[in-house]
Amino acid sequence: MERVAVYPGTFDPFTNGHLDIAVRATKLFDRVIIGVAEENYKDNLFSLEERVSLVREVVKGYDRIAVTGFFGLLVDFAVANGAIAVVRGLRAVSDFEYEFQMSLMNKKLREDIETVFLMTSSEYAFLSSRIIKQIASLNGCIDGLVPPLVEAALRRKFASKGP
Repeated sequence: MERVAVYPGTFDPFTNGHLDIAVRATKLFDRVIIGVAEENYKDNLFSLEERVSLVREVVKGYDRIAVTGFFGLLVDFAVANGAIAVVRGLRAVSDFEYEFQMSLMNKKLREDIETVFLMTSSEYAFLSSRIIKQIASLNGCIDGLVPPLVEAALRRKFASKGP
């Protein structure tokens, strides 16, 4: 039986930290589905279609990682994709508090779906999509923090917004 996990997020934008978690999750699961969330109550810079396209392009060399957008409850998405677990990355204790709460609610909704927490690699512990967007909006250096094609997309997006 194939062991499938879902790695959900808004990925606005997808960082090298996100990629690190996804790749490391393939060591634990046969297949990892990166679920790009449509709704998140955030102000997204990129549309769902843009985010899905960028993440697909970044992971195209990883045959055990798939990417799809989703709308609605995470546990419903997980079940629909045959997943047994949800993978979440943790950077700090503050992440754990929120993620622990979410994992308990997901467990209440679907007791058969487990949550697996992976600690972020130390080189990415400071990264967040919010910080990346702030730096990129001010034309700061984000080299090595996001995949090159994501950096190019950020540069184009902010250039089109003007000063």
